[in-house]
Amino acid sequence: MSLIREAIDLMAPNTCDVCGDYADADGNLSIITGIYSRIYGPGKRFHICSSCMAGFVPQPPDKRWFTVLSNPVENDPYPDMTLFMPFAYSGVVDRALPAIKFRGRKELARMLGILMGRMILCQDIFCDIIVPMPLSKERLYERGFNQAYEMSYPVSVITGIPLADDVLRRRLDTARQSGITDSTLRAVNVSGAFEVDSKWDLSGLRVMLTDDVATTGHTMHEAAMTLIEAGADDVLCCAFSGNRQLKNDEPF
Repeated sequence: MSLIREAIDLMAPNTCDVCGDYADADGNLSIITGIYSRIYGPGKRFHICSSCMAGFVPQPPDKRWFTVLSNPVENDPYPDMTLFMPFAYSGVVDRALPAIKFRGRKELARMLGILMGRMILCQDIFCDIIVPMPLSKERLYERGFNQAYEMSYPVSVITGIPLADDVLRRRLDTARQSGITDSTLRAVNVSGAFEVDSKWDLSGLRVMLTDDVATTGHTMHEAAMTLIEAGADDVLCCAFSGNRQLKNDEPF
């Protein structure tokens, strides 16, 4: 079987899920591919080139912690809500995340989830449950998968923290935040967008809310407030990447 696979690869070599070049790093990522195969099985795989893989360099430890909102707002009931974000939204990350969302690279989302899970494990972060940021039914149908869930599943496996993907749901199919530049309008756009499923009792739980990217932080802040108001003791927001430049909060 391995000879057949090698022959197929020679005739039609795999291309990088990020840039489209020859995926020359496929056989050189023993740790990452080993975890991937353990989680998804040997027949499932992502494809990446060495140049793109080398670009996934985490931020220094003192530049991974932020407040969720990039710009504080008046009368915020939770102004010190914490965001853990280990990668900057630049370079290869700037190309990888759109490839996941708009070119259907689900396997790439899973690989980034492995990177995020290893970062969370190294930071000794512990919560009771992981809650991925939900998509609306309309957006889920359009995309075919929820990238936050795909990234969260390997985080759960690596850290041992249970994944609870049915806790939070979107009540409203809001406009894309990426199309709104005004910070106040972003907050208005997601106001009241989330609800917690009534079968969940979050009392006393420390929740990790996960997503692929955080910009102004309004979406994560709104979702985290919904979890706290439903009884969660504390919420750590965790995004793979964002465009923040300065550390402005203490570790969770």
